[in-house]
Amino acid sequence: MRVTRFIFGFGAIPGVLHAQAKQAGAPADIPPAAQQIAAAVQALPNEYREGAKVLGYRAGTKGFVTLREGTGPFTCLASDPAGKMFHVACYHQTLEPFMARGRDLRASGTPDNRVDTVRFAEVKSGKLQMPKQPASMYQLFGGTVDPATGIAKDAKPLFVIYITGATGATTGLSEKPSEGTPWIMYPGTPKAHIMLTPKM
Repeated sequence: MRVTRFIFGFGAIPGVLHAQAKQAGAPADIPPAAQQIAAAVQALPNEYREGAKVLGYRAGTKGFVTLREGTGPFTCLASDPAGKMFHVACYHQTLEPFMARGRDLRASGTPDNRVDTVRFAEVKSGKLQMPKQPASMYQLFGGTVDPATGIAKDAKPLFVIYITGATGATTGLSEKPSEGTPWIMYPGTPKAHIMLTPKM
């Protein structure tokens, strides 16, 4: 499933994705904070947009910075100005330890293919906590970015519900990628999650 791998960073973009966007050096042509915020929260249902915390980019800094503090249950990641395509993601606050740890590991130089090895070991040892209840993440990717707003028209949605340790047997869902129906990705692992992809 090429699109799925691309979005979640198993190759091209380190997942945020699972919102784990790579903390690359900030390019010169970074959109204004307000524009990054407006674009990032588009991934969320309307009722969660105003209160979402937003992490994005600022000239002269490396990696994510807080563009707006939040009062609601979601944190959104702005699209990387240096990225090859538009991609924003918003995840539930209960996922913050897992997501923040991924960002920290990458910032310290841990290779992408080792990030989950470290995190999974830390979850097993109890050092890193995963949500005890299902936790959602909303994403938008692709489309054509409007330079005036920073929002991508015709961006494709991708919905994820994390259920640590879930498998096909425990949920009744397939473990095989399937367009238009839910399925389990990374079954049996700390970051097992239900994928809902309206169109791939």
